[in-house]
Amino acid sequence: MELILALGIGVLTGSGVWLLLRPRTFQVIIGLSLLSYAVNLFIFSTGGLRTGAAPVLERGMAGSLATHADPVPQALVLTAIVISFATTALFLVLILAARGLTGTDHVDGKEKSR
Repeated sequence: MELILALGIGVLTGSGVWLLLRPRTFQVIIGLSLLSYAVNLFIFSTGGLRTGAAPVLERGMAGSLATHADPVPQALVLTAIVISFATTALFLVLILAARGLTGTDHVDGKEKSR
């Protein structure tokens, strides 16, 4: 299970970095989204890969990470999802404004001659 998760994080990170280096702005946005997904998976995996563990304490039970899931990474990932959604929306608005002003969707504002 850990190997599959590590490979998934690696593929998302590699794809995100590759898309960040592309000349078109939409590809850069998709690359940033893939990188944020990779970071979310990494943060989520720091809490431990446990299935069937209760996320909250029950009345009368002592709390330990051996019997319960760690809620802190879950809260961090939820916060990161909201922040990445807002950042993506802001970048899309900036891209549309830049395309309207420059007439191209290249990152540097210049399209290569063919």
